[in-house]
Amino acid sequence: MTTEYFREQLKLKGLKVTPQRVAIFEAVANLRNHPTADHIIDYIKNNHPNISVGTVYKVLDSLVENQLLKKVKNEKDVMRYDAILQQHHHLYCSKTDQIEDFVDYELDKIITDYFSKKKIKGFKVKEISLQITGEFNNNSIHTK
Repeated sequence: MTTEYFREQLKLKGLKVTPQRVAIFEAVANLRNHPTADHIIDYIKNNHPNISVGTVYKVLDSLVENQLLKKVKNEKDVMRYDAILQQHHHLYCSKTDQIEDFVDYELDKIITDYFSKKKIKGFKVKEISLQITGEFNNNSIHTK
């Protein structure tokens, strides 16, 4: 993703395009590991030392509110950020605290069909996102 892509996404949401917003939005996407706010702050300080910690938190909140980022909480209740907005799930390694994206259209269909048949009164499913906890084998290869 290019800087222009991030600028365009901000404009589409009606947000003012500022260097801080672009830098923080880019940081989450570039880190690609579902970073915590602290990881984002460390990244920002190396590349944009004039952006304050408070600004990072405010911009992250604004990007989440405007559906440009998603929050992902791990098993230790640590908030992380995800720049991928398309339907996907997460594999969480409880040993390493690593989160990997997991896409499975067959699983999505099974879950959607299940809830469609259940017809839960007064409830409409808008999105299904699973977090599956386990441990990655050191010898396995993880792809995103």
